[in-house]
Amino acid sequence: MGMSVGSDSGDDDAVLSEINTTPLVDVMLVLLIIFLVTSPVVLKLQKIELPKELNQPIQAKPENVNIVVNKDGDIYWNQKKMADTNELFDFLKEQAVKIPQPEVHVRGDKDARYESVGKVIYTTQRAGIQKVGFITEPPDRG
Repeated sequence: MGMSVGSDSGDDDAVLSEINTTPLVDVMLVLLIIFLVTSPVVLKLQKIELPKELNQPIQAKPENVNIVVNKDGDIYWNQKKMADTNELFDFLKEQAVKIPQPEVHVRGDKDARYESVGKVIYTTQRAGIQKVGFITEPPDRG
């Protein structure tokens, strides 16, 4: 606790211009301790079991369309080299009318230019394909 012993000049009637904050700090610490002790009791959380991480490889369906873009920008449709995006557009146009419409999986080389992969995506959009996905390698866990 803080205590005033008077002024240096001996005047006992001098007014103190400082606020004694010691009682305020004491009260705040007591309230903080009470809050920390009672908060786990007040917060009764529901017991739930969170889902476990599950990494399943995508099952390739035979009707899925696999397009590969290598680092030189060459486009392959199921191991068949396409001359340009116009030829790819013709093949995709045939696939777009099938019911159910197949998914297009794009495998782009990590060193391929974004422009090459972007042309493939744009061509799939023009052909009317609804589902386009990128195939990547999973990261090593170690």
